[in-house]
Amino acid sequence: MKQYLDLCRHIMENGEMRMDRTQTGTKSCFGYQMRIDLREGFPLLTTKKVFFKGIALELLWFISGSTNIQPLVKNNVRIWNEWPYEKYKKSKDYQNETIDEFIEKIRNDDDFAKKYGELGPVYGHQWRNFFGVDQLENLIHDLKNDPFSRRHIISAWNPAQIKDMALPPCHAFMQFYVSSDKKYLSCQLYQRSADVFLGVPFNIASYALLTHMIAQVCGYEAKEFIHTFGDVHIYSDHFEQINTQLSREPRKLPKLIMNPDVKSIYDFTYDDFKIVDYDPWPAIRGKVSV
Repeated sequence: MKQYLDLCRHIMENGEMRMDRTQTGTKSCFGYQMRIDLREGFPLLTTKKVFFKGIALELLWFISGSTNIQPLVKNNVRIWNEWPYEKYKKSKDYQNETIDEFIEKIRNDDDFAKKYGELGPVYGHQWRNFFGVDQLENLIHDLKNDPFSRRHIISAWNPAQIKDMALPPCHAFMQFYVSSDKKYLSCQLYQRSADVFLGVPFNIASYALLTHMIAQVCGYEAKEFIHTFGDVHIYSDHFEQINTQLSREPRKLPKLIMNPDVKSIYDFTYDDFKIVDYDPWPAIRGKVSV
């Protein structure tokens, strides 16, 4: 996808080297925006294979309001594993388990998962219970009944609860926009912090999928995803992987097919999504900085 490669190239050519919270080091820029026309194909990167199932299941997990990793673990989605494991290592119950042993306990022991699989009031909690406000439910109601409002917003950034979260929200604020003919729905995301190699490909696909889902249940068609960044960075141990992607020619974007019978955002399951004609370059691995 050209927009993503342009972002990578911009950071590699113009970014400044900075130390960061993880002590890994990054090449970083502040302020960048991509515009992606969702009518041209589903924005799943083709310069490396991206795990769509993990993206979809994480999004459904957010929508459910869950903040415990056990449902993800049971579906072999590992996106959030490192953060509760790091917290567990500091607890009195830690017995030198590896992260794989820790995850098996999360998978098979409900009491253990309840205690150590919890992330605090992260995305799903804020979307569905922001001090008692179900932002997602309100958004869908208003998109149906007041389409030209300028208040179609969901915020995951809740300053009062940041200290209780395993990781403060990176993709922090989204706004939706209905076209004047009431045909199309677009979404703009503000992302305060963006790991370009590991995180951003997931974020693009996740919010594109969310836009398609909300459009369907509200009677619109998905039009555009605008991705606005604050601190957008490439970790120093990902430079080689980014350069590999920059050497690859992007391929045609795949198509997303959704079950047209789903009329409620809460009724989607993974089986309601199908990605067709996805022909990416091979996957590229990289270490997550925690």
